[in-house]
Amino acid sequence: MRIGLLTEGGYPYVSGDARLWCDRLVRGLGQHDFDIYALSRSERQEDEGWIELPPQVSRVRTAPLWTADDDGVGYGRRARRRFAECYGELAAAVCAGDAAAGTGGSPGATGSAEDRSAGVADRFGNALYGLAELARDEGGLVGALRSEAAVRALESACRAPGALRAARGARVPDLLTVAAQLERALRPLSLDWYEDDGLGSVDLCHATSGGAAALPGLLARHFSGVPLLVTEYGVQLRAHYLGSREEPAAREASPAARALLAAFHGRLTAEAYRQAAVITPGNTHARRWQERCGADRAKIRTVYPGMEASRFRDVGESAESAGTVDPDTLVWVGRVEPAKDLISLLHAFAEIRKEEPKTRLRIIGAPAEGADGTTYLTHCQALAAQLFPDEADGVHAVGDNPVSFEEIGGPEVPTLAEAYAAGAVVVLSSVVEGFPISLIEAMFCGRATVSTDVGAVVEVIGGTGLVVPPRNPRALAEACVALLRDSQRRERLGAAARARALELFTVEQNITAFHGIYLDIVTRCPVRRVVVDDSGEPLPFAVPAEAHVPGRWADSGTRLVTGRPGPGWAAGPPVRGVPLGSVSDQEPVPAGEGAR
Repeated sequence: MRIGLLTEGGYPYVSGDARLWCDRLVRGLGQHDFDIYALSRSERQEDEGWIELPPQVSRVRTAPLWTADDDGVGYGRRARRRFAECYGELAAAVCAGDAAAGTGGSPGATGSAEDRSAGVADRFGNALYGLAELARDEGGLVGALRSEAAVRALESACRAPGALRAARGARVPDLLTVAAQLERALRPLSLDWYEDDGLGSVDLCHATSGGAAALPGLLARHFSGVPLLVTEYGVQLRAHYLGSREEPAAREASPAARALLAAFHGRLTAEAYRQAAVITPGNTHARRWQERCGADRAKIRTVYPGMEASRFRDVGESAESAGTVDPDTLVWVGRVEPAKDLISLLHAFAEIRKEEPKTRLRIIGAPAEGADGTTYLTHCQALAAQLFPDEADGVHAVGDNPVSFEEIGGPEVPTLAEAYAAGAVVVLSSVVEGFPISLIEAMFCGRATVSTDVGAVVEVIGGTGLVVPPRNPRALAEACVALLRDSQRRERLGAAARARALELFTVEQNITAFHGIYLDIVTRCPVRRVVVDDSGEPLPFAVPAEAHVPGRWADSGTRLVTGRPGPGWAAGPPVRGVPLGSVSDQEPVPAGEGAR
């Protein structure tokens, strides 16, 4: 089958989110063809190029979300009226409060809350697809979305009876901010990806995240009936609520503007969940978010991220009794940032040292990007120096601090696997986590772990490690001491953790799960295409039976794209591929998810 893989700020770009699991998925499903439709997030991301693509990728089409020139499309009177109606309905659905959630948006509408919510969802969806049809008919939507008519429609929706309380206080600068952000989010509506030689020709659209990545899939379903699969390893709507996925202008916006943007992303997410044939969260934590945002439980299937276990094989298969592990060393591995709560870890280590004076703590990882990560690392180093003055065995010996801060790639820790091999117990002290990648890596290495109960930690660890409440240094210290004093318990937990990780979190299980889901969706929701001749009459046998035989025998090369030209801001020369081996093997993590 032919899969349309939809990404935003991700695969195939070198610095893309989720680029590794997407690349592993595409390479692991060599029996299928993949067309990549990628929305880039920044000019820098485009300049860095793509990773090297496997032969089953038939073509790649890209468009920037970070910029768009005015399409120069001039609307006639009828088109302007269509735009005003559709955009006005979209704005009204975004601004609708609970009291105005009924049909027509009239305050005090009768009916259950579920019926009112469905009415708003229908209103938003109809308006969204109406704008898409207008963009298809007129050749673009960028200029209209930037027009005064768009701002006036937002203002009318905010002032309407029953609108969100926060929206009623929106002023002109707030409306301009919201209009600019909506124009950015709706840029995929102006693309030429939805013709019969584009997404209309695929058997299935697989959006690798919610939000903007799912929008082309919604339009392919609307125009051509192509089924949609939505995968979320970090819930995009949650990131928008936290403000970590917004543009600087949106993060600095007023409460009224932020409320409107949050409502828009909530409506768009709900529409993607409503139209998707299957939704695949990466863990129960993400699944709960999806259900709260309107996803139907019957559509949800949890598929854990696949990780490469082979790089940790040597460490995982070596026994602690072989003398390769320092029994008095605790290890923390990850990205240094406030969400990891290294402050609590250092205070817990002070309690541990009272019980086990020989214990050492190795903090291995680089600071998060930006000034905040560097500042936090400096603060942690200063606290460690204050809590643990350099110690020496005698008056003539050089003092040594029991806490060390290191980075992977240095002389002491050349590889990630050796970072986990450096200690007997791996500690995770986070206050915010999505899917704890570092915890799974420790499990692959056969290490006993002590973790805080946040995000998907309990689901991942499954009883093969100790779990304590977050922001509780005393509980963290007691759990670490218990494992430091019991080597046999460490070995049992480490072996059980490794077996669990190999069963649930490998690349192989991830690929097998998606292969089964692809077949199930195409079986239940086949795309029915009718081929007609020049007179409009159906052509019998236009699609031969051989077209359904697995393989690429009938289409061995990259297909050329024909049809109406797309907007100029979405055109550009191809980017030279970069071998994946030359790129860091650590996944970029959606901000706010705290995956490592």
